[in-house]
Amino acid sequence: MGSAGRVVLVTGVSRDLGRRFARALASRPGIARVVGVDAMPPRGDIGDVSFVRADIRNPVIAKVIVKEDVDTVVHMSVIATPGAAGARNAAKELNVIGTMQLLAACQKAPGLRTLVVKSSTAVYGASSRDPAMFTEDMEPRRPARSGYAKDLSEVEGYVRGFARRRPDVRVTILRPANVIGAHVVSPLTSYFRLPVLPTILGFDPRLQFLHEQDLIGALEHATSADLAGTFNVAGDGVLTLSQAVRRLQRPTVPLPTFALGGLGSALRSSRLADLSPELVALLTYGRGVDTTRMRHDLGFEPAYSTAEAFADFAAPLPVTGGRTQRVLDRVARSLPDPEPALSVLPAPGGGRRG
Repeated sequence: MGSAGRVVLVTGVSRDLGRRFARALASRPGIARVVGVDAMPPRGDIGDVSFVRADIRNPVIAKVIVKEDVDTVVHMSVIATPGAAGARNAAKELNVIGTMQLLAACQKAPGLRTLVVKSSTAVYGASSRDPAMFTEDMEPRRPARSGYAKDLSEVEGYVRGFARRRPDVRVTILRPANVIGAHVVSPLTSYFRLPVLPTILGFDPRLQFLHEQDLIGALEHATSADLAGTFNVAGDGVLTLSQAVRRLQRPTVPLPTFALGGLGSALRSSRLADLSPELVALLTYGRGVDTTRMRHDLGFEPAYSTAEAFADFAAPLPVTGGRTQRVLDRVARSLPDPEPALSVLPAPGGGRRG
């Protein structure tokens, strides 16, 4: 199908990345219209995007797709971060039920030609049995029983089912690594913004990042490229957690895993961060994904490496201490083993990039 005059519906535009992607897409040649859909209006300028207030969990979304003559859907509302603390059930409903309703609507749309779904490398989980690098064909070593990773697994299963039922529709699933940037609010970016970082005693996990601009670029590329399939998307290279902490010039408190439950509650009630079981697993075991298919098959190359994306995120953050340090010190003092004491990692060579 030619790309001239394409009409694209983007879900999840009330969130910053969804709004910015929809706005960027609307200015691209070959795009006739972009329709942004969400239950809440976006905060900020959406440019030439026409906004439709609709909840994708409601069957009315099918009428929007037909009425607007949509031929391309980009699904961006599978989220890791609930809108409010304790809203995990609401997030699951939006992620899974919302995707099912959206796919049912797509099923009924005879003019639909392209479906792009933003998933995440979180679908692979994080465990001690993981391979050095996950390829797109690998399953998680420990299937998720709850949380965001389970949502992703269910969502991807429904998307693959849709692809079988509608072989005339090109279906692309993107699995971005941890997206990072000044505008990104996620469990991991909230963790890195803490004045003092709790780490897992005895572990130094490898992490991969994708710059927020590269996520938008990858989604734009996937929307216009005529390629079906599932693709890991990440900046080149890896950073260990200790390297990331040094770039942030943050003090750390190494804690045993059992101490993180109480700490997580304290941070959640202070609205500072959410140390979910998934985040704790990532901060323990890390995760690496192979991006050969992204470069060779999809033909996309991120502008930022993992280290460059993290450096860009870290640059504006202030050097800190303060209230969170006192919370962490209290947790450390309450442990039976006096071993976990505050340790300030020196910044390498005084520079943040590297």
